[in-house]
Amino acid sequence: MRTRGEPLLIDADLAVPVPLHPFRRRERGFNQAEDLAQHVGLPMVAALRRVRRTVAQADLPAARRHGNVKGAFAARHGRSVSGKIVVLIDDVSTTGATLDACAIALKEAGAREVRALTAARVVTQRR
Repeated sequence: MRTRGEPLLIDADLAVPVPLHPFRRRERGFNQAEDLAQHVGLPMVAALRRVRRTVAQADLPAARRHGNVKGAFAARHGRSVSGKIVVLIDDVSTTGATLDACAIALKEAGAREVRALTAARVVTQRR
């Protein structure tokens, strides 16, 4: 991710992992986005929190994913992203719904720019 994502990382200030709901974090024992964010060469800041539990995106059809995560994320108090270029880190992007919802929360918290870097992207049709 660090090599392939270099154009996104080069002038960025922070890496922010997509958070898991506390229940899912306890169940899984780790946050894969957090693990990835620790290795991209930027200071990692857990600047987001999940404010409500959602159905796993993988369990939903694409058309319902944006609604599922709308308003599900908020900025953590005391973790400033104001004026910063933030790289949002997640493991997989399918529709981009989770990344969009997180980016909205980061922009509302004052981030100057939000970029996204994922380990994988699901491709459902040939380009």
